[in-house]
Amino acid sequence: MNYDQACIEDAVLALLATFSFDGGRAWKGFDFDVMDRLHAQGLISDPKGKSKSVYLSPEGLERGRKNAGRLFGGVHTGAA
Repeated sequence: MNYDQACIEDAVLALLATFSFDGGRAWKGFDFDVMDRLHAQGLISDPKGKSKSVYLSPEGLERGRKNAGRLFGGVHTGAA
């Protein structure tokens, strides 16, 4: 089945933001191609390497939280 890649990117960014900690750090357990595209857009740090986490840029964190509210119907308070 063909999926809308932009929708997948929105969902992954929403999940990264939802489960982020330490001001925008998130575990990087998602598809490599999606993570590479989010990095190319400047929304996360480079996912390549041995680190098991990435950092969301301020724009990535804001956009991810908005996506989470839209996709999952919740309100993110910023409290972890």
